[in-house]
Amino acid sequence: MVEEFWRFRRLRMNAIVRNMVAETVLTKNDLIYPLFVIHGEKVKNPVKSMPGVYQMSIDVLVDECKSIVDLGIPAIILFGIPDHKDPMGSDAYSENGIIQRAVRAIKKEVKDLVIITDVCLCEYTSHGHCGILDGEIIDNDKSLEIYSKIALTQVQAGADMVAPSDMMDGRVQKIRRTLDEHGYVNVPIMSYSAKFASSLYGPFREAAQGAPKFGDRKSHQMDYRNTDEAVREAEQDILEGADIVMVKPAGMYLDIIHRVKTNFQVPVAAYQVSGEYAMIKAAGEKGWLDEEKVMIESLFAIKRAGADLILTYFAKDIAKLIDKGVI
Repeated sequence: MVEEFWRFRRLRMNAIVRNMVAETVLTKNDLIYPLFVIHGEKVKNPVKSMPGVYQMSIDVLVDECKSIVDLGIPAIILFGIPDHKDPMGSDAYSENGIIQRAVRAIKKEVKDLVIITDVCLCEYTSHGHCGILDGEIIDNDKSLEIYSKIALTQVQAGADMVAPSDMMDGRVQKIRRTLDEHGYVNVPIMSYSAKFASSLYGPFREAAQGAPKFGDRKSHQMDYRNTDEAVREAEQDILEGADIVMVKPAGMYLDIIHRVKTNFQVPVAAYQVSGEYAMIKAAGEKGWLDEEKVMIESLFAIKRAGADLILTYFAKDIAKLIDKGVI
């Protein structure tokens, strides 16, 4: 006799069977761990709004990277905090800038770790904006020249991949041409293609000390009401030479992740940002939510939406759970 309806619960009754038929898999290879580097020695400053996250001096950072490799996490992304800021953000493209020094130190001591470097100016400028100002407006094309210098010096220091996060028009093409002209044709670009003007960046700005001194970033970061524009942004970056396109934030923009992946079938990264991390940690600490379960569910949602790579401050926690067989 043919049943009149399908019994979906048959494949849910046993944990082993559930794992066998699971449509979405989260592995260590999906993870990119963000790290903050600062000047000094033996420095490990806790970020108050992000429990478990620290500003680290280069010596401490190198040890942290060794532990990251031991956990099987394949990649990190670095954000630098300079000891000097000026209107041009000169430390960002200095050969002896904080990121350039950190990359050289990590490469000397740590093997089998992909180092991605953030390409932007907000942490380095005295005004806290992401580009070169003309009055109180960012000059798009003048800023492109600086971004290309930043990317080039980072790659010359040993960075394996660069990630422009500024959201200026044309920066991927400018960086790609600069790297190619200097012989770095095989260094990939992971572009922050759909980076929204979100309220979820507050804890990051504490960690990176990069809040704007006036105004906001709505002239270049995307309007969260728009989706078609996000698809066009991603398409433009791909045409300019981006190898990976990113959506940021992740959790509130799952529809964007899905549309970008469906439309272009290229590697898509998603950044589970500081505010997403902080909300889960705070609710967990208060006992309002099960932090571990919500963390896992949130990352599976991002992966299910179509992300191939996830930048997350939970990377070490997830890697440990994978080792335990929890995931």
